[in-house]
Amino acid sequence: MKVTLSGLDTCESSFTPLVVLELAQDVKEETKEWLKNRIISKKEDGGKLCLSFVFEGAQLLFRPLLNKYEKETLENQNLYLVGASKITLLLGAEAIGLVKECNDNTMRAFTYGTRHNFKDFDDDNDDFLTMAECQFIIKHELENLRAREEKMIPGYPQAKLYPGKSLLRRLLTSGIVIQVFPLHDNEALKKLEDTWYTRFTFKYQPIDHIRGYFGETIALYFGFLEYFTVALIPMAVIGLPYYLFVWEDYDKYVVFASFNLIWSTVILEVWKRGCATMTYRWGTLVMKRQFEEPRPGFHGVLGINPVTGRKEPLYSSYKRQLRIYLVSLPFVCLCLYFSLYVMMIYFDMEAWALSLHENSGSEWTSVLLYVPSIIYAVVIEIMNRLYRYAAEFLTSWENHRLESAYQNHLILKVLVFNFLNCFASLFYIAFVLRDMKLLRQSLATLLITSQILNQIMESLLPYWLQRKHHVQVKRKVQALKADIDATLYEQVVLEKEMGTYLGTFDDYLELFLQFGYVSLFSCVYPLAAAFAVLNNFTEVNSDALKMCRVLKRPFSEPSASIGVWQLAFETMSVISVVTNCALIGMSPQVNALFPESKLDLVLIVVAVE
Repeated sequence: MKVTLSGLDTCESSFTPLVVLELAQDVKEETKEWLKNRIISKKEDGGKLCLSFVFEGAQLLFRPLLNKYEKETLENQNLYLVGASKITLLLGAEAIGLVKECNDNTMRAFTYGTRHNFKDFDDDNDDFLTMAECQFIIKHELENLRAREEKMIPGYPQAKLYPGKSLLRRLLTSGIVIQVFPLHDNEALKKLEDTWYTRFTFKYQPIDHIRGYFGETIALYFGFLEYFTVALIPMAVIGLPYYLFVWEDYDKYVVFASFNLIWSTVILEVWKRGCATMTYRWGTLVMKRQFEEPRPGFHGVLGINPVTGRKEPLYSSYKRQLRIYLVSLPFVCLCLYFSLYVMMIYFDMEAWALSLHENSGSEWTSVLLYVPSIIYAVVIEIMNRLYRYAAEFLTSWENHRLESAYQNHLILKVLVFNFLNCFASLFYIAFVLRDMKLLRQSLATLLITSQILNQIMESLLPYWLQRKHHVQVKRKVQALKADIDATLYEQVVLEKEMGTYLGTFDDYLELFLQFGYVSLFSCVYPLAAAFAVLNNFTEVNSDALKMCRVLKRPFSEPSASIGVWQLAFETMSVISVVTNCALIGMSPQVNALFPESKLDLVLIVVAVE
């Protein structure tokens, strides 16, 4: 027999706040009352919990952050706390198909009726679901609050509704709801920090604890970052003596290039196995994929979806293809051309610096030789960031229905440009100019400069701004509060002003480019892997600090892998094999083995690839 929420008593006089909902300051009272009733009212009987779209309410716990007296004492904030009873969370876990370990060590989708068959479950134990899972369930319930007969949001006739429309998405796009974010658990966060980054020691990260607090998507990123860093150590160990003893002979890179092409292939295959092991243990490997809703920014003519039978905006795929091929594609090609034009300016600067050094031969001009590469590295970072904004605008304008389609098109645009922008000059030096000394200098400058800029822009600057804001909030609260405990108020106000974590896109992109620098041309600069290892040791700590203290806590998202980034890294691995084989074929040592027939050499290189 199917258990429904409406048949159970889920009311609690007090609850643990898990999620914060912020409304605009000028929201009308009738809108607030309507939203509150929809959030706390019971679900209708008769529908399957996971499939019905005719919900009366979310049956969650909901209260304002400040009571009437506190609003008079403190600044009036339209902030509300959302929580859920234990029964609501357990039935929500069933609704989203959460997979848990059973007493017989098998992984199965959780059901409330068979809850006692699952390992570590006890009616008196509140730790069966992680806090990240609880917050994800609340988010799922809020997003599944849907319009019924309402034609508009009460008090806002311009905010149109139609049956089946997600209320939260309409509230967000209409500006009535400013943001929804999960709260930090300060006690759990402190324990996580103590085992993660506050004590600088060389040890493995607590990936399972990260997963329990932030969810699978972020845990997989930190797991991949850790794995990739460990995988770089053999390259760094081999590269260091290679660099020291064969420093001046730029052509003796055959052995290192051979190891490089094998390494770049093997590490990704080993990661697949490790990733599958982790996600099976977490239950996301066998978790059923949820039905994907249209993106909040998706727009079109209201119609009936032929698959779901529900009303939703419809947009012709033919129009979308026209936008992609007639506008987006030419724009991307124009940006690629501009990137190549900037690259040629860089080579003109290199030629000028070299001629100046040859004419004077002073120490000052020898330092000047590195200036063009440093300037070019900074320009590359600026161009990458500017292009990212343009790519996001274009991809949004293409009007993709699903978030997954939007992300795939965005990633493709960004990767193509970043690859050409970062590596075109290296390919030109290696295979057109064939100047291994300049290749080593350019690779070293680009790698080190990009790592320094990323550390400053992604961690140090946001952390400094957050600390400054934290001090201001503390002073403000101390000046405002009278005889009441404003600890929770202070926490919520502080966290709502934190920056929003925009996902793992930029983090994976940084690792992708680093993988390219190491795997493509590090045979001529063996210290590349060593610098990457040092950067990643600090990256782990700076990213952990960013997640815990600089940005809002993100909602967890179940993941079974690193997604499209696995394909991106594998594509880079294939390019790496081709590049290293070509470099081996160009080396004087290999060319000496084929003094008469270059065709045999080309055929052997192709066969090895």
